[in-house]
Amino acid sequence: MFHVETSRLLLRDWREGDLARFAQVTNTPAVMRWLGGVMDADRLAAFGERVTRLQERLGHTFWVVERKEDGAMLGFCGLKQIDAPGASFPGEMEIGWRLREDAWGQGYAKEAASASLDLGFGRFGASEIFALTNILNTASWGLMLWLGMRRRDELAYVDPRFEPPIGDVIVHSLTAADWSGAMA
Repeated sequence: MFHVETSRLLLRDWREGDLARFAQVTNTPAVMRWLGGVMDADRLAAFGERVTRLQERLGHTFWVVERKEDGAMLGFCGLKQIDAPGASFPGEMEIGWRLREDAWGQGYAKEAASASLDLGFGRFGASEIFALTNILNTASWGLMLWLGMRRRDELAYVDPRFEPPIGDVIVHSLTAADWSGAMA
C-alpha cells in the first residue's frame, strides 16, 4: 500500500468507500468548474476505475489526500501517465490535484504537490513532469508557477471531450534538474 506523510497531510492509495467520500467533497460546481462540470455516476465510476488501474499498473496515481489532524478527505494529488485526448505527448508523467473548496488557499495543494514532485523525480525516476490545466484556471496554473514549472505554449492543445474554453488546455513542465536546484 502506498502511504506518504507530509507535515499536515497523508497521501495514500484509494480504498473501499473513498470514491463516495471524494465525490461528496469535490464533485461540486465550484470544484468542477474548469473540469467539465459535476460528474454523473458513470463518469465517477470510470474515474475510480482509472485511478485504481493506474496505481496497480504504474505504482502511482492521483492519490487520496487526507488531513492528518482529523482524517478529513481533502481530494487528490499525485502522478499519472498523460492520456488525455488531444495531448501531443502521451505517456509522459503528469502531476495533478483536485481539492475540496474549503481546503483552497491553505497551502494544502502546494504541500501535496511538492511531495508528489519529490516522489516523481526520486522514487519514480522521472526526468520531467508535466501539468495540464484549462487556460482560465488561474489558481491551478498559479500553483504550477509557484512550484517552478514553466509554461510550454508549444504543447498547448484542445481536449475534444470539452467545448472551448474548458477544452483549451495549457501545459507547464518541470525537469528533475530544475526541481533539485530549487530545493537546494
